[in-house]
Amino acid sequence: MRLTVLGATGGTGRQLVRQALDAGHEVTAVVRDPARLAVPPEGAGALEVVTADVTDAGALRPAVAGRDAVLSALGANGVKQARSTAIASRGTRAALAAMEATGVRRLVVVSAAPVGPVPEGENLTGRLAFAVVRRVLGAVYEDLARMEEALRGSSAEWTVLRPPRLLDGPLTGRYERVLGGAVPRRHSIARADLAHAMLAVLDDPATAGQVVGVAG
Repeated sequence: MRLTVLGATGGTGRQLVRQALDAGHEVTAVVRDPARLAVPPEGAGALEVVTADVTDAGALRPAVAGRDAVLSALGANGVKQARSTAIASRGTRAALAAMEATGVRRLVVVSAAPVGPVPEGENLTGRLAFAVVRRVLGAVYEDLARMEEALRGSSAEWTVLRPPRLLDGPLTGRYERVLGGAVPRRHSIARADLAHAMLAVLDDPATAGQVVGVAG
């Protein structure tokens, strides 16, 4: 497949680029600073790096035109950035506009488990964690909620993945998925596994127009 990755220099974005290349996909990585994207030499031939403002739909059009799907790992790094940039919602709206203009339909994005309700069957530790992070990181989740709202109002074939706390760690391929909400009693996932889950839903029609909880 020909894929465009937004947020390609973040922790999850770097994993997306590497795993997509390893799987034989052609990847267009949209970045602000190309120096931050380390690519193994064996994958360089299938990678195109585009420097663009992800909140500018016009700048994104060349990066998404002719692609089979767009994957977005956009998200604010903390409350201050969420309030000042609203990068997830603004970037997603720009991506949707660029996709509509170029006829690209499939979009997979990262949100977060606390954007939705506490899952049925969650334990006390999880319920407390949801309450705490919503209070501390409220602006981050508000930005992600606006992103999800923009998706629901679009004509794109979108999938939202809602992970819990993200960790650095190796790809295991061992994680749980739940359609429609968060995974109960699972409170973290490796970024490598999140990237794996994002790539896995691309060919799964059951996830189109769905929120998918994923956790290790």
